[in-house]
Amino acid sequence: MNSYRSVIDKTDHSASLQRQIDASWAKPLPVLVPVQEVDLDAYFARIGYDGPRTPTLDVLKELHALHPANIPFEAIDVFNDKPISIAPDKIDQKLIHDGRGGYCFEHNSLFGRVLRGLGFDVEGLAGRVLWGYGEADMPRPRCHMANRVMIDGDAWLADVGLGGCVPTAPLLLDVSIPQVTPHDTYRVLRSEHSYRVELERDGVWKAVHEIDYAPVADIDYEVMNWYASDHPESGFCKTLMVARSAPFARFTLLNNRLTIRLVSGEEEQHTLSVGDISQTLRDIFGIEPDPRWQGTFARMIKHSHG
Repeated sequence: MNSYRSVIDKTDHSASLQRQIDASWAKPLPVLVPVQEVDLDAYFARIGYDGPRTPTLDVLKELHALHPANIPFEAIDVFNDKPISIAPDKIDQKLIHDGRGGYCFEHNSLFGRVLRGLGFDVEGLAGRVLWGYGEADMPRPRCHMANRVMIDGDAWLADVGLGGCVPTAPLLLDVSIPQVTPHDTYRVLRSEHSYRVELERDGVWKAVHEIDYAPVADIDYEVMNWYASDHPESGFCKTLMVARSAPFARFTLLNNRLTIRLVSGEEEQHTLSVGDISQTLRDIFGIEPDPRWQGTFARMIKHSHG
């Protein structure tokens, strides 16, 4: 009798839970706050694009070349102890309207929202930058943002926020053959959990970054951005980094060393004074220098000279 009563009680409990579940479906769904739309007219004016606004591979390729040619990679604010906001309105104001640049979280957030506004299928990804680091520096923190774009069943890596080695074309994922871009040749290797992107320089394949397969929520970028812009061990806090990939050359400024690498492979370097840095920011990178930066630049050069 007790066994029979136990079965009845369990049945009643299950029915009660099911009624609660059914009732929950009848409730109105919470209204999701939409991702801020980009002013496409202003963005296209910023990068010099006047082509079609359709989610095609040709459009993606053209935008991917124009973006790093016209919006520089830079972390000048971080170098001057100013944290970075990755709120969409702050990014748009800075990169589109104020004529500034930014680093990966700013560039790829903006680029991803532009692509979604055009109807592309876009997922945000995260990974670890390997370019410029040796085995003694590993493992690198997981604090890089990129985008995966699906077009006709193919996955493409869209990453316009990678400084002096940024691909100037989207890279086809899930293939390991070399891919020629306007500036360099890349390949994408698959591991168990990530894509490993490599760049060929002087016949040698060099690691660029590793990008995890799994999509990332926006809140995760907030945590990564905090490390990149505030943590004392972040490279952006210790090194002045500015880069631009024009159609004919890459320009990279690390502290007071300017490197110019032509698409032909020829390379030259220049050591800059404080005044040279300000002029270079204006003439090559299109950034109007803030007079308040001068003190930081001067201390950086003095420190580099011991």
